[in-house]
Amino acid sequence: MKFLFALLIFYTPIFSQNNYPKDYFRPPLDIPMQLAGNFGELRPNHFHAGFDFRTQQKEGLIVHAVGDGYVSRIKISTFGYGKAIYITHPNGYTSVYGHLQKGYGKIEEFIKTEHYKQQSYEIEFFPNPEDLPVKKGDTIAISGNTGGSEGPHLHFEFRDTQTEKIINPMFFGFDALMTDTKKPAISSLLVYPIGDNSIANESKRPIMVNLALQADGNYIAEKVAAMGNIGFGIICGDFDNVSYNNNGVFGVQTSVNGSPNFSYEFNTLAFDEGRYVNALIDFPRYKTTHQRVQKLFMRNPYNLSIIRTDNRNGILEVLPNFSQIYKIEVADFYGNKTSILIPIEYQQQTALISEQTVKTNYLLKANTDNNYEKENMSVFFPARTFYEDFYINFDVKDKIMTVHNDLVPVHSNFKVTITDSTVVNKEKTFIASLEGKRKIYNSTKLTGNTFTAYTKNLGQFALALDTIAPKISIAKSIEGKSIDKEKNISFRISDDLSGIKSYNGFINEKWVLFEYDNKSARLTYPINETELLEGKNELKLIVSDNLGNSAIFETSFFRSQKK
Repeated sequence: MKFLFALLIFYTPIFSQNNYPKDYFRPPLDIPMQLAGNFGELRPNHFHAGFDFRTQQKEGLIVHAVGDGYVSRIKISTFGYGKAIYITHPNGYTSVYGHLQKGYGKIEEFIKTEHYKQQSYEIEFFPNPEDLPVKKGDTIAISGNTGGSEGPHLHFEFRDTQTEKIINPMFFGFDALMTDTKKPAISSLLVYPIGDNSIANESKRPIMVNLALQADGNYIAEKVAAMGNIGFGIICGDFDNVSYNNNGVFGVQTSVNGSPNFSYEFNTLAFDEGRYVNALIDFPRYKTTHQRVQKLFMRNPYNLSIIRTDNRNGILEVLPNFSQIYKIEVADFYGNKTSILIPIEYQQQTALISEQTVKTNYLLKANTDNNYEKENMSVFFPARTFYEDFYINFDVKDKIMTVHNDLVPVHSNFKVTITDSTVVNKEKTFIASLEGKRKIYNSTKLTGNTFTAYTKNLGQFALALDTIAPKISIAKSIEGKSIDKEKNISFRISDDLSGIKSYNGFINEKWVLFEYDNKSARLTYPINETELLEGKNELKLIVSDNLGNSAIFETSFFRSQKK
């Protein structure tokens, strides 16, 4: 009975009780919907939170409200979603529109007013329900390429308004906007020996398993000969009929001799679960080869809510006189499926390929606090900073602290501390991450002679001094010139050490809005006639870094207000 109950829990769809509205929302764009990225897709340090809709490789498309509601949040950032608008709908959901070029109509007026109220390009504010009501189909914005976007597109997502969990847009009828008759693609299968005494195909390291394609599009794998505990991983993706690019799969399910083993479906996620992507994939392989192998087991269980597993967390035990058939089934949202059948048999064997683990003096236990200290430097890892136990490389030499390397995924911030009473200019000193000759800024707190920083990046750390102001260069000189035909005044700004913290521009001693694009390091003043005088105008730009070093650029230009 207990086993039957476990199977029922395993097979029960996580969100089957939710009846999402299929016909309530419309598409956010007028063009045919094509995906550049889908929900749950594996991205660096996160699962993709929605859909990336193609915008015909250009900016400037009209973006519509997908349903009635009101603009409940607006956030303008140089990273992430860039310019983003959030609409709360009366049926309990919120729609999100990211990487926008600008808002539209009254919404853009509200945004501009808030920029000047906060005197900042990066802003976040929450309008009241009566401030910016919208109807289904209203134009709310113009599509763009702002923030962390790598090309023009519209990022779009649905959230549960109350819990703020993100939900796969397919559940809201968006599956009807596209056609998909293609089965998911599985390009690689790996077997993982797990534990000191485990071997698979004469290897103690993860090793590829050959696949034979069948007439029906499924696969049969070569026989896996193993002893001890093993797990499997796959490289897979999905194509639809209209988008022509490799997106993420909707779900994966495995079984052993017909019994459920490990599964997940990308239905809904909480934002604080995003970093678990680094636990799901073979992270060291990704860092060295850029291949994302999805592991179908957990050495040490982690709290990713979409995973359903048996009591061995997807790990198989290969015993004498017991053969197993392991099945992997990969599916897209439309029900297209691709499977692999893998015969497994016990074989006493000697490893011809040895394990890669390098044992050090320090075995870090992932489920407990860990602190390492030498000379005047220390690092503290709270429990669950890492997903698995590992031998950590820790040392201090020549005022440089080595804390392992970037092949181990880090889930949450850890603390780096350096105490040094010999530092002269403390206020301009920070804890730097060292990458070759590069010194990368970590936000640093100073208490007495002690410097403290929190980071998610392993590697080398040392104190660094920054007394150098940022650099400012104007794209096109305007000194003493008439700029009647210009629409913008652009600058490039940069800082080699602690990085840009703030930028403020003034026309005739009044603060004006400069927009910053982090990707190109370009700072732009969109010329606003109401801010200019007839004839001569004075422009001042102040750029500061994270250690308080500032650069000032001043120039003057002429503008005629007579048209």
